[in-house]
Amino acid sequence: MEFEEKQYTTLNLGPTHPATHGIFQNVLTMDGEQIVAAEQTIGYIHRAFEKIAEHRPFYQITPLTDRLNYCSSPINNLGWHMTVEKLLGVKTSKRIDYLRIIIMELARITDHLVCNSVIGVDSGALTGFIYVFQERERVYEIYEEVSGARLTTNMGRIGGFERDLSIRAVKKIREFLDHLPKVLHEFEKLLMRNRIFMDRTIGVGPISAERAVNYGFTGPNLRAAGVDYDVRVMTPYSSYEDYEFIIPVGTQGDTYDRFCVRQQEIWESVKLVRQALENLPEGPFHMDVPEFYLPPKQEVYSKMEALIWHFKIVMGEIEVPVGEVYHSVEGGNGELGFFLVSDGGRTPFRLHFRRPGFIYYQAYPEMIRGGVLSDAILTMSSMNVIAGELDA
Repeated sequence: MEFEEKQYTTLNLGPTHPATHGIFQNVLTMDGEQIVAAEQTIGYIHRAFEKIAEHRPFYQITPLTDRLNYCSSPINNLGWHMTVEKLLGVKTSKRIDYLRIIIMELARITDHLVCNSVIGVDSGALTGFIYVFQERERVYEIYEEVSGARLTTNMGRIGGFERDLSIRAVKKIREFLDHLPKVLHEFEKLLMRNRIFMDRTIGVGPISAERAVNYGFTGPNLRAAGVDYDVRVMTPYSSYEDYEFIIPVGTQGDTYDRFCVRQQEIWESVKLVRQALENLPEGPFHMDVPEFYLPPKQEVYSKMEALIWHFKIVMGEIEVPVGEVYHSVEGGNGELGFFLVSDGGRTPFRLHFRRPGFIYYQAYPEMIRGGVLSDAILTMSSMNVIAGELDA
C-alpha cells in the first residue's frame, strides 16, 4: 500500500503576537496541534547597550541597566554599582548594604508577581493578575519616594544612595509588608490547587536538572528543576550572609514548579525586607566617593571643592583603575552578571552583561517540542524571558 507523506504546517508565532508578551519570533513546525520543531529568532529590539556603555562615563551607565529586565530594574542598577565598587575597591557600610537588600527584594517581589500573574492569564485566569498588580503599584510608589521614578528607576549611586530612606518611605514599606500577605493568600487560593490551572501547568515545558545546568540556567528556572543554587547564598553580597531565609527548590522543572518556586520566593523576600528594616544599622547612606557622587546643589553654589567635583563628574574627567572584574547578583529571573574591563580611561574598555533570559531562550525549542501550541505560550511565560534583556 502507498501511504501519503505526512503534511506539516509552518506557523509563525510572533514577533508581534500578543501572547508572547514581547517581541519574540518562533517559527513552529506543527503536526496538527502538536509542535514538532521550533526555531527562535532574536534581535528585534537589539539596542547595542554594551557598545553604548563603552562610550559613557561609569555613572551614566546606570540608566542603561534599567532597560534590561525592566520588571525589576533596581536590581540591575545596584548590581552595576557593586561591579564598579569592586573595581574601585570601595567597601560600603552596613546601612548601605541593608538599604540595598530592602530595594532589591522589593524588586524581586514585583518581578515574581508579574511573572506568576501572567502565567495565570495565559491559562485563562485574569482575576489574579488584577489582584497582584495593585501590590506592584504599591512598590512603585515606594520607588517614587526613594528615587522619584517608577519603572526605570536609576536607583542608587556608585558608593551608596543619593539620599537616605525618608520617614514616608519607611511607612510605605511597612504598609506594603502588612498588606501583601493577605493578597498573596488570595492569589494562591485562586490558582495553586485549582484543577484547571494544575492541568494546564503540571508536566508542561519541563527541563531536567542536568539539561538546565548544561544550558547555563540560574535563578528560579534552575531551582525549579531541583538544583539548589542561589547567588545570594553561594557568593553573598550586600551582607546577605546576615539574614535567615530558605531557597525554594522544585523537582520536575515544569511550569507548575516554576510558578511555585517563584511564589515561595515572594514569601522569603517579605521575610528579608522585614529583617533588613527591623535591624537597619546606623551609618552613612553614601560612602566617600566624590568622583562619582554629584554634590548637593547648594554646596556647588557655595563651596569651591564641590564645584570642582561637579565639573569633573559632569564633563567626564574621572579616571578609574586598570583591571578586569566580574560581579553577579541574584536578579529577578536569574544570575545577572557584569564583566567589566577597564583600561584606566573615563569609560569602560569592554562591558558585557550576563542576561539570564538570553540563556533560557536557547532551551525554549527543546522545552516545547512534543507539546501543543497553548502549552508553548505558558512555557514562555513561566521562563520569564524579558525581551529588553534578551536583545541587549
